[in-house]
Amino acid sequence: MKTNFLQRSILYQTTKMSTATASQNDSDTSTNKPAIRVYNTLSKTKEPFEPLHPPKVGIYLCGPTVYAESHIGHMVGPVIFDTIKRYLRFSGYDVTWVVNITDVDDKLIAKSRERGIPMSQIACEMTADYLSNLRELGVNQIDYLPRATDHMPHIISFIKALEDKDYAYAVDGDVFFDVAKDSNYGQLSNRSMESQQGEGGEAAAKKRSPGDFALWKSSKGDSIAWDSPWGPGRPGWHIECSAMSHEILGNTFDIHGGGLDLMFPHHENELAQSGCCHDAPMVKYWMHNGLMRAGEKGKVGGKSDREESAEDASAGKISRSKGDGGLSTVIRRHTGERIRFFLLRTHYRSTIVYNEDGLQEAGTSLEAFYRFFDRFNEITSLQESSQYPGQYFYDLPLGTCRTQGEFSPGEDSLLLEMHSAREKFLSSMDDDFNTGAAISVLFDSLRTLNRHIDQHSLGPAAELNLPAVVSLIKAATVIRELTSVLGIFLKPVLGGGSGDEADTDLLDDVVKLLINLRKEARERKDYATGDAIRDRLTELGVALLDKKEGTSWERSS
Repeated sequence: MKTNFLQRSILYQTTKMSTATASQNDSDTSTNKPAIRVYNTLSKTKEPFEPLHPPKVGIYLCGPTVYAESHIGHMVGPVIFDTIKRYLRFSGYDVTWVVNITDVDDKLIAKSRERGIPMSQIACEMTADYLSNLRELGVNQIDYLPRATDHMPHIISFIKALEDKDYAYAVDGDVFFDVAKDSNYGQLSNRSMESQQGEGGEAAAKKRSPGDFALWKSSKGDSIAWDSPWGPGRPGWHIECSAMSHEILGNTFDIHGGGLDLMFPHHENELAQSGCCHDAPMVKYWMHNGLMRAGEKGKVGGKSDREESAEDASAGKISRSKGDGGLSTVIRRHTGERIRFFLLRTHYRSTIVYNEDGLQEAGTSLEAFYRFFDRFNEITSLQESSQYPGQYFYDLPLGTCRTQGEFSPGEDSLLLEMHSAREKFLSSMDDDFNTGAAISVLFDSLRTLNRHIDQHSLGPAAELNLPAVVSLIKAATVIRELTSVLGIFLKPVLGGGSGDEADTDLLDDVVKLLINLRKEARERKDYATGDAIRDRLTELGVALLDKKEGTSWERSS
């Protein structure tokens, strides 16, 4: 059984979550993998994807600093890498994906003082918010969610190793990384030593060079501190990720991901301290997703949620520092599936322009698929025979790997087109996980399927053993396979996926009506009808919550 993702994470357990799936076929252990190419930010080129220890793949993605509610910008990386993991698994790889939680930081400490509650309580609340939003967007492929405070011994030993190797130095309880000792420093961001700038303030006077960065910060008399060889204090931001990724994935792992804004200083500093500590490259492939901007300007989110410049303070910017966030309200208005689709229709290295029109457009695009699903269900589900059982789109089988979905189209014109579309889709994903191009292929396929239905006048009265219907079911199975790789159309969406506020209110009224009908049935001791209402709602993604004060409902995960 898979342990509940949200519950485990809220409790801050960092043991590996089960990701048991249907057993893989022989291609999972084969060395004959597809020719996937990945853009490596370090080399600035696309490179053949060749994991260090195939078929195993290790991925680390920088997660949030949990001091306030998540905004939509925090979902970009998780949705992208959730899709990347899905595709790598589909391609036969055994993937371990780590997303960290930064639960000790200056902003957390400030928020703790502002609210007058423990820092750990704020971190717990905001982690729950973050994970709830991930769940709504279908991000469920994460294997580890380590929090910094659980890895303090690893962080301290990591810093001590750097000090022992003379890459770090201590001054009055603070410990800094000596940038001048690393001849390769700046290789990721292409910055020279002269252009480096580190933290200012009191720490600046202690540094040998302005570009040196903090590994350990001495306590300033507050209670948020851990014992260390240098006295009470807490870790710097960069060292946390190096320590946690090393503890879970080892000295060198395959992919490190994050937003383009993290390349400097965060990833540059991670690369330097990890390479110097272990005398080995930290990562084989650095993958950076483009930023999200509100309208034509303004990045969604702050500079790694830690710094803010005059440029960042532009009118178009959406950031938690300006009180934005509350992603759950956006999800209720648009649905998680629409937001996920909106994020994936652009190549991950491109800038995403965020606005209501874009989300509405994504919703309109999804409606075209939902309408096809309705047509398909009408054709295939109203009649059944022993040889050709009726099927709903969401009941079609999901392939667990790309070889399983291979098929010979023969001379069937529809299947010939779908076979070609499948190859184009896979080719797009093999080319640096180009979800935008892959989604374009899906829209072309959708037009092909609707044209097939129209040309053959298929409707509820069609015989299921007709060649045109048999071909339609096979073609729809291909759509089901490919869209599942993107993490969309995995289950029916309530209200047809419109996500508009009026539709949300209507949905609430309809569900409440069914709750009342169920209550009346149970009062008549007609338990069969009451159970049937509950079970059908469960199938549609609605969970009924029977409480002393009455019955409420929520979308089920």
